[in-house]
Amino acid sequence: MSTHSNLSTNSGFGYDVFVADPLPMAGPGPLPNGEPRNFQPIAVTLIHGTQDAVLVDPPLTLDQAQAVGDWVEASGKRLTHIVVTHGHGDHWFTAGVLAERFGAQVVATAGAIAQMHNNVYAREVLWDVLWPGQIPPSPVTAVAAPGNRLTLEGHDVSLVEVGHADSDDSAVVHVPDLDLVVAGDAIYNGVHVYLAESADGDFGPWRKAIDTVAALAPRHIVASHQNKNLDDDAARLFAETRRYLDDAEAALAAHDTADAFFRAMLDRYPDHLGPTVLWVSSRALYLSREGGDPVQNLLAAWQQ
Repeated sequence: MSTHSNLSTNSGFGYDVFVADPLPMAGPGPLPNGEPRNFQPIAVTLIHGTQDAVLVDPPLTLDQAQAVGDWVEASGKRLTHIVVTHGHGDHWFTAGVLAERFGAQVVATAGAIAQMHNNVYAREVLWDVLWPGQIPPSPVTAVAAPGNRLTLEGHDVSLVEVGHADSDDSAVVHVPDLDLVVAGDAIYNGVHVYLAESADGDFGPWRKAIDTVAALAPRHIVASHQNKNLDDDAARLFAETRRYLDDAEAALAAHDTADAFFRAMLDRYPDHLGPTVLWVSSRALYLSREGGDPVQNLLAAWQQ
């Protein structure tokens, strides 16, 4: 696990990022290319003033939450809110643990809260199968902030709904005074993109989500899945996430099997982290072509 500081203004208003290293996953053997099954790195963002702070997208496991909590405590800031950008459990299952530790309130959009409930229902058949005994109890305690907006020492911190990205009902956190967007999973940074919930192969809604984020005109983007060695330049991240979707669309048209798609995308992005998520995406996209129940297809993609 590692941290890196990104930006702090003369007034002490800024943000820092904590990146948790990829977790090993229980389940089937190695990937088709022989690599072990590991999850993606998870990035957690602390937006801070001189005294108070807001945490965005808390991590998945108890061990990660302990490390993030110690990092927040070491900052000396008072944590007032924990913001969740979307429903995937790897970005909020430890929100309750951290909220209790710091006396913070958990907030999300109404759409994200509905998706959080869906992920709680999926724990027994998905999350706890992949990381048995590592995830704390995760009741949904998030509430919708009035107008999807917080104020941190006089600075706006807004939740902007972007629709479908790697999941439905996604949002990003916009901090205009820092030229910052914390993008959740709407934008990726040097990590294979999770396409499994776009299993019809239509990436149009995700492209619209990227356009919505781009319209905010940030200079800095924190992707909640990122290679910690890369910068947060917004123009680069927009271009690279769009290009990944374009390349995936082309590979889907060119290849008839999940294995061929997987290897084509590995060849196209040899330096990207997270090939396990690429394999899950490959399985889901090609299972969708065969028909069947979408939820069962998604579970099979993760577990086979």
